[in-house]
Amino acid sequence: MSARRPVRRLRRRRRGVAAVSVLVVLGVTAGGLWWHQQGGTSPARERCAATVDGVGRYLSPQQAENAALIAGATLRRGLPARAATIGLATALQESKLINIAYGDRDSLGLFQQRPSQGWGTAEQVQDPLYATDAFYDALVAVPGYLDLDVTVAAQAVQRSAFPDAYAQHESSARAWASALTGNTPAAVSCELGPVVAPRPAGDVAAAFTARAARDLGVTGVTVAPPDPDRPGALAVTVDPGGLAGGQRERAGWAVAQWAVASAWASDADEIEVGDRVWTRAGAVRAARAGTGAWQAAAGDPLEPGTVRVLLTVAD
Repeated sequence: MSARRPVRRLRRRRRGVAAVSVLVVLGVTAGGLWWHQQGGTSPARERCAATVDGVGRYLSPQQAENAALIAGATLRRGLPARAATIGLATALQESKLINIAYGDRDSLGLFQQRPSQGWGTAEQVQDPLYATDAFYDALVAVPGYLDLDVTVAAQAVQRSAFPDAYAQHESSARAWASALTGNTPAAVSCELGPVVAPRPAGDVAAAFTARAARDLGVTGVTVAPPDPDRPGALAVTVDPGGLAGGQRERAGWAVAQWAVASAWASDADEIEVGDRVWTRAGAVRAARAGTGAWQAAAGDPLEPGTVRVLLTVAD
């Protein structure tokens, strides 16, 4: 008997632990529901959308960041939005817009380019900027590529074993291309949680400036002095220069929506263009309410083309 008493006590302890675990789970669930009903500023899951003609096309923040680079390259190179559609449809098919380090045979990167076929070294084709420019270098060499079907133009560059596969991504690619080139304003929004581990202001500003130059070729980034009334925030102003053929309003929306699509990586918290503003917290609330994330901004509208970005930084 003495040998069995510890077993019964252990079973009672296990039942007690199980009961406590159930209560904890129920408590967490109830707490989560309460938090959700109270309008917390973290989404159920982080995602981005380009909403055109009332239809949202969703990407993960990582995919959206790469989409911003691919579409941004067309602005930097002075190519039309059709080129962005072709590039995005190609990368969606080849890699799901993820810079992967594997593929069929020696295929690598966003566009699954093969070093053995002359696309560059393995390191180069896994550099998103290099891979994107290599794709567009090949695309613009295709005679009449702008007049070709998306799948035909993509296949002329990629020479895939599945030449018709690109067509399935055309509608999503077109929506993202239209938004990220500024042709459809207020279309891109990302549902993101607050920045968890803010970085030093100098590092964040330098990274944002470098990203704008890399993706868009934009060098007109001005960093404002720290505002003591807004600790943990650093304002930068972006001038799009000659993007979008000098169409200032369109260029401003292109930069603003590029900034939203890459906010996950840049720690951007608020983006203002014209008389509209997007914020992380506002986008989460808007998604829950089924309303638009771009709201009326306070104060006077910014000059056409000018974009103001508030970056989250360490105090």
